[in-house]
Amino acid sequence: MQSFNVKAVLTVKSTAGGFLSSLKLVGKSIHLELVSAELDLKTGKEKETIKGYAHRSSQEKDEVKYECDFEIPESFGVIGAVLVENELHNEMYLKNIVFDGLAYGILTVSCNSWVAPKSDNSEKRIFFTNKSYLPCQTPSGLTGLRKKELENLRGNGQGERKTNDRIYDYDVYNDLGDPDSKSELKRPVLGGKLHPYPRRCRTGRPHCKTDPLSESRSASVYVPRDEAFSKVKLLTFSLTTAEEVVHALFQTLDTIFVDPDLGFATFTDIESLYNEGIKIPPLSKNGFLKDLFPGILKCITDTEEQVIRFDTPKLFERDRFSWFRDEEFARQTLAGVNPYSIQLVKEWPLMSKLNPEIYGAPESAITSEVVEQQIKGFMTLEAALQQKKLFMLDYHDLLLPYVKIVREIKGTTLYGSRTLFFLTPDGTLMPLAIELTRPPLDDKPLWRQVFTPSSCDATASWLWRLAKTHVLAHDSGHHELISHWLRTHCATEPYIIATNRQLSAMHPIYRLLHPHFRYTMEINALAREALINADGIIETSFSPAKYSMELSSVAYDQQWQFDLQALPADLISRGMAVEDSTAPHGLKLTIEDYPFANDGLLLWDAIRQWVTEYVKHYYPDEGLVKSDEELQAWWTEIRTVGHGDKKDDPWWPVLNTSDDLIGIVTTIIWVASCHHSAVNFGQYAFGGYFPNRPTIARRKMPTEDQTDEEWNQFFNKPEYELLLCFPSQIQATKVMAVLYLLSNHSVDEEYLGEEMESSWAENPKIKACFELFNRNLREIVGIIDARNKNKNLKNRSGAGVVPYELLKPFSGPGMTEKGVPNSISI
Repeated sequence: MQSFNVKAVLTVKSTAGGFLSSLKLVGKSIHLELVSAELDLKTGKEKETIKGYAHRSSQEKDEVKYECDFEIPESFGVIGAVLVENELHNEMYLKNIVFDGLAYGILTVSCNSWVAPKSDNSEKRIFFTNKSYLPCQTPSGLTGLRKKELENLRGNGQGERKTNDRIYDYDVYNDLGDPDSKSELKRPVLGGKLHPYPRRCRTGRPHCKTDPLSESRSASVYVPRDEAFSKVKLLTFSLTTAEEVVHALFQTLDTIFVDPDLGFATFTDIESLYNEGIKIPPLSKNGFLKDLFPGILKCITDTEEQVIRFDTPKLFERDRFSWFRDEEFARQTLAGVNPYSIQLVKEWPLMSKLNPEIYGAPESAITSEVVEQQIKGFMTLEAALQQKKLFMLDYHDLLLPYVKIVREIKGTTLYGSRTLFFLTPDGTLMPLAIELTRPPLDDKPLWRQVFTPSSCDATASWLWRLAKTHVLAHDSGHHELISHWLRTHCATEPYIIATNRQLSAMHPIYRLLHPHFRYTMEINALAREALINADGIIETSFSPAKYSMELSSVAYDQQWQFDLQALPADLISRGMAVEDSTAPHGLKLTIEDYPFANDGLLLWDAIRQWVTEYVKHYYPDEGLVKSDEELQAWWTEIRTVGHGDKKDDPWWPVLNTSDDLIGIVTTIIWVASCHHSAVNFGQYAFGGYFPNRPTIARRKMPTEDQTDEEWNQFFNKPEYELLLCFPSQIQATKVMAVLYLLSNHSVDEEYLGEEMESSWAENPKIKACFELFNRNLREIVGIIDARNKNKNLKNRSGAGVVPYELLKPFSGPGMTEKGVPNSISI
């Protein structure tokens, strides 16, 4: 019988993780077993595997090659999988295995995975070839391995997870507090009937001694091994560990700002953050900080002094007074970092849905007379409503129930708020009114007041500016907690867990989605350690304080729907678009110059076209979707476990046809790539100069329960009152540092539609579809550039205006305010 001499070359990378940087991989070798895709025709059982040892053969830069020679008889058939045992002493990152000498040509098995040493995990690793199969199409020799690999990834739900585990399981958010450290750091469990929430990855850490419902905290948080950052990412992302990085800078700031409540005395002091900087004492970790915070920490080399000096944010660099103007305040609702909140006014008068016996009269204090007075040069209120000219930011019902308990916390305050805008004939929004509401509080009755812009009354003008500060703090909180964290990071984690638990690595939908999940679980784990945790950055620097995450749970319960995460559905639900088969993208925008929506719809259509071609290729028969047991289990688990607190809601899409699948997958990819990019990478550009987007308002309005002393202080020095309302020095600088880090692209960033996956490249049909996707995205770059040069598009073009580039698909590393990564990678 004929046999073939086949050479297998394994590539082990060092850049995938810091542990391999020295490439001192010592020990025995790497053991391989080749698995035939076919069963033995005589016995009906799996064919005997062909075994061999791979030995180190060469090294080039960051890659080490291992080689193994096999003699494969013709009767063995096609290689369907490779079993790998790492008999080295250390874990290794296996990039791929290439077989040369086979009768059917060169075969590449893409691995891109950590392989633990056999001494730590005796389970053989299973790597399938790059050809994708639906479950019903699985070669007979691989059926058992396909099921076994999924069982390995699911685990048994027991015990504490170890660093090199690859187990995906669910848990509630019960690790945000730290009650064993301080009783006041206890936080409610998010997930369940009381506080509905998506699920996170289970770590299995022991429960707290003082609160059996809470999970104890530790120096590091488990994520499945292949979800961890690469070495390059570790070097460029500075929130790697709370102890070594965030605390290193923040402890430095704490030594400078002795008084945590101290604000900025003047606007000149704020501007000095970008000019003179903040002098800091000599630190042994200064070099460490400089490496981790490039662009923030700059040492003055010609003196012995050291300073923290922030990069000038793009908004402030282009126009240092833009934050002060109402036109820019309105423009940023359409082309800023939170374009997901603006909505059409559909009913009048504006009404609250809260219980009036607790929160007061439901009808808004923004009356018809107030609006008529503001728009009298344009049209009547009735005409404005009929012609869809009124829009609003509505944080009234979401925030009002938290006003009382937030106000019990020192150094912050809160209102329910509504902000009304009018669409002018030139396509821009004009602010009309802000309503701030405090519910009945202790022995005090309901307080609410409407503030309007004024060009001739100095007192009214300063009250308007203060009211805007409160609204901006509300918008900043809503952006960070809901538009950003909840709707992208948090909502996506269950998709990742379910995909790894229910879809085989050889499933075509797994391979379609996998690039869009890179690094997300790791970044979420780090956020739980240093950003959204008790007494973390969010709690200490945003208005809702320790109720911040609880507030995001309320938003999840009341507002989040999977079907509304699709861009077209989101726009329609907010009244920002209507279906129109004659319009581009099948939608007519209510505001024609809506940069986020205009650019987003280009990307949505490009993604949907790519997904459609991909899905139709693998599911040519509609019945294949319904009969795909892995796919159905995946969607069921997302609905009933990962987002199980909403499992009975009626809006969940069904999964019966290829069109159903196209809609679901397009939505997941949109959220992980475009939605996240739109709300993340402009954070420093718009929030780095914090008067433009303060994260907290620390003082109530001077007209609320007005005293002579408070009023006189405001009346005599209103600018000082505004500065006192802004974040304190320590709050502002900490948030600026975090926003800077979050706005940066890593050197190893992978952008939407840029790099082709190996499994796609080996399929001519899919390869051609992806190349078309790539060309479409490159065309979108040109379209966005042209739009930003169009002087008629005033919401994205004009003197000193920051052009809207957040949805330009590609970017270089660093803080570029553009680029759409495949995944929520930061």
